[in-house]
Amino acid sequence: MRERSAKSAEITPATYINAQSAITGLRGQDLFSTLRKVAAQGLQHPLRSARHALALGKQVSRVVLLGETPYQLPARDTRFTDPTWTLNPLYRRGLQTYLAWQHQVKHWIDDTDLSKDDRDRAHFIFSLLNDALSPSNTLLNPMAVKELFNSGGNSVVKGIGHMFDDLLHNNGLPRQTTKDAFEVGRTVAATQGSVVFRNELLELIQYKPMSEKQYARPLLIVPPQINKFYIFDLSPANSFVQYCLKNGLQTFMISWRNPDVRHREWGLSTYVQATEEAMAACRSITGAKDVNLVGACAGGLTIAALQGHLQAKRQLRKVASATYMVSLLDSQIDSAATLFIDETTLEAAKRRSYQQGVLDGRDMAKIFAWMRPNDLIWSYWINNYLLGKSPPAFDILYWNNDSTRLPAALHGDLLDFFKHNPLTHPGGLEVCGTPIDLQKVTVDSFNVAGINDHITPWDAVYRSTLLLGGDRRFLLSNSGHVQSILNPPGNPKANYVENSKLSSDPRAWYYDAQKHEGSWWPAWLEWIQARSSTQRETQMALGNAMHPAMEAAPGTYVHVR
Repeated sequence: MRERSAKSAEITPATYINAQSAITGLRGQDLFSTLRKVAAQGLQHPLRSARHALALGKQVSRVVLLGETPYQLPARDTRFTDPTWTLNPLYRRGLQTYLAWQHQVKHWIDDTDLSKDDRDRAHFIFSLLNDALSPSNTLLNPMAVKELFNSGGNSVVKGIGHMFDDLLHNNGLPRQTTKDAFEVGRTVAATQGSVVFRNELLELIQYKPMSEKQYARPLLIVPPQINKFYIFDLSPANSFVQYCLKNGLQTFMISWRNPDVRHREWGLSTYVQATEEAMAACRSITGAKDVNLVGACAGGLTIAALQGHLQAKRQLRKVASATYMVSLLDSQIDSAATLFIDETTLEAAKRRSYQQGVLDGRDMAKIFAWMRPNDLIWSYWINNYLLGKSPPAFDILYWNNDSTRLPAALHGDLLDFFKHNPLTHPGGLEVCGTPIDLQKVTVDSFNVAGINDHITPWDAVYRSTLLLGGDRRFLLSNSGHVQSILNPPGNPKANYVENSKLSSDPRAWYYDAQKHEGSWWPAWLEWIQARSSTQRETQMALGNAMHPAMEAAPGTYVHVR
């Protein structure tokens, strides 16, 4: 039995935003409506507000006059690591005053007559405001002051230049990486291979083998449609593609086309049909009767729908196994993240994308950034503007900023997916004219979730595993959404838990699970190799007569902006 650790209940914006929020969007009128309700509470109950104001004044007085330090920073808060915040009396008092304000605002909201949902909405908004008003975000930040003197004022000049550039060219948000930090095809997405198949929606890349022998059954990786495929092929040290190749797996990758307004009618069925064509090309090139599928995030939904479609056509034998990485099939998310989403919001989001033809990935990227504003916004505000420095080169953030668009029809399908949760009952989802019943999909599956994943919460990913038929395996990584995928061996912080008995309760499963040190990739590798048929001498030629090798990887679709 695992010890029930007391996990911090710290309220952060990520508590309130997840994949559904990013797909739906947050409307300004909903945020302002909550602010009006909070303001009304202050006016309707002045004595209560005065009591909290007096309590705040008392706390601040003790901090300023007596130098008390009653508040501790959360363990993961890195905004105030400079020793000046604790050693300098003025900075220490300023920090404690800021923490006292946060503490008292939270208690004031909890003390209102608002409903629980309205209180949660208020906590979300004020958590954003509190993060924005942090003293670390001003030029009085001790790091900014030191840089100002060290650079002779040049840091301020550079910072202002960076800010104007971002206002004009980056939607007003500080850049997380520079445009020329990496180059697709040279420093990322650089594994050798060729495009061996192309249709209107995708290019299929076959990678050059990197082992003396290879398994007969191919591996087809289906990435999410909202980002470029090379999350699986960043630097060689954390390239999932190269890990597969070096361990004898024939590896194919789908590279989705970045749609524009001409492609507004591409829906989930369109993507499933295109993936089926790519799978047929894999089978033709390798001579295999079936393939192993890997899907990540929305790519997992795509391969699940494909298997349901194949099952309905009695062709499921074409799939040998399926790996799901941080993928939602059960879209019920029991968290405060759904507080700003109702029927009106969903319909407005669907109508907006159909009018525009696409949902711009940059809009979703902004919402994802506000899930972790201190990490993804304010830390770069300090680095880029207050210190006048360029953001550091980080391949994951470069990929994260290389977003794509979603066609309106697929966006609408995803909104309906979150609204109706159709895969939880047989026939609830229809794809390519066939009803889907995941319990009849008896393919062996390997499922991975991240315990710190706020985009696709791990308990929802766990429930998604239970929807599948066949032999199911579920692992829970100690990482977040992206780091659960990028989990190469050798990371000293990596670990995961597993329990072979899948109960109906995710929490019960967790507390009886066993902890394993290290990456989950080797465990998956052993599992997938056992389902990859026999080994044979490596065939270095790419493609075949029907599907000849065309341009070199990473192809052309990945470069479309």
